[in-house]
Amino acid sequence: MGKLITTGVTALIIMISSMLIGITVASVMNGENTGTTLEQDYNQIVDESIDEISTYILIKDQKGKYCEINGEQRINKIALWITPLVSQEIDISQLTIQLDNGESVIMLTYEGNVENFETSSLFGHPIWNNIKENNYGFISIIDLDDSLVNYDMFNDYSDNAYVVFRLPNDMAMLKNEKIKVTLFPSTGITRAIILKAPLPINSVVTFE
Repeated sequence: MGKLITTGVTALIIMISSMLIGITVASVMNGENTGTTLEQDYNQIVDESIDEISTYILIKDQKGKYCEINGEQRINKIALWITPLVSQEIDISQLTIQLDNGESVIMLTYEGNVENFETSSLFGHPIWNNIKENNYGFISIIDLDDSLVNYDMFNDYSDNAYVVFRLPNDMAMLKNEKIKVTLFPSTGITRAIILKAPLPINSVVTFE
């Protein structure tokens, strides 16, 4: 199984590289970019594509929830929509999440909090009652065989879930503040994203 996955990932990388080479050639023929700029853009796109594929976990969306803390509007709840890129078993109970805002670094661990989305709202879901400042949980969106809820496992590329966590008050985000979120999965390489808090025009926001 592992060999097939590796072969599939390699094939995807080759396919993307071939497509990008075609785009590069077309751009040169059309005279759209200088050679140096085109090479830099090409290398960046290839690096990002390979990183995304080899990580196995794709972050599809990232949302936050503003609330009033000490008289200020701050984001203290975060939800990341994640899905595996390939059909293989990924033990989500072994995922570790690191939060770094430039002043503090904390690690979040999994304590078995996973529930189906059902009819609850994302940030009004009952699971938040069990999410503390040192742990995280999952709200399952699509899980055809209940592998996530019953066995803490992604086992198909169609599996989708929100990983949800709460920021401590001293890390809760004001508008324009940033925080680096790093996912350390049991399979694949680490995945890091920078979240920047937008204007609190709405209480539920999508990170820039």
